[in-house]
Amino acid sequence: MTVDNNKIIWNSNYEKLLCYQKSVVIFDLTHHFCNRFIDKRDRTFDQMVQAARSGKQNIVEGYTDASTSYEVALKLYNIARGSLKELLEDYRDYLRTRGLTEWSVGSAQNRAMRKIGKEHTDSSYYINLAESRGDETIANMLIVLLSQEDKILMSFIAAEGERFRC
Repeated sequence: MTVDNNKIIWNSNYEKLLCYQKSVVIFDLTHHFCNRFIDKRDRTFDQMVQAARSGKQNIVEGYTDASTSYEVALKLYNIARGSLKELLEDYRDYLRTRGLTEWSVGSAQNRAMRKIGKEHTDSSYYINLAESRGDETIANMLIVLLSQEDKILMSFIAAEGERFRC
């Protein structure tokens, strides 16, 4: 929001936010993952999709609400972060309970995925990658993306908090 000649200009262009773009990728790829590897009748299916959705939607709502209340916006961004942390745990649980391996931070796969995560914000790119990969790889891809998103969100929240204090 900006003020121009005593008129408030509402900024709702959240789609340009990197944290929003990454949250869309996470939602779309989670939806893809769940459809392929988790029974729709399993409660985990809904929980994972809803956690991904909540992360994305709370960024939208927070950014929109920032035009009237930074305090509410910051709370919503933190709710988004919490939802995505919950989703991160779901992926770690998925791997652990099935005897699958989580990539270590220094592994070649993790480094390669972090590089991809920094270069791409288009869901279709990740869905195309996922089409030819199994559940272990896709879950690890999402763990890396969720870790990146957490850092992006923390930076965004800190910047918004500074703006709120000014």
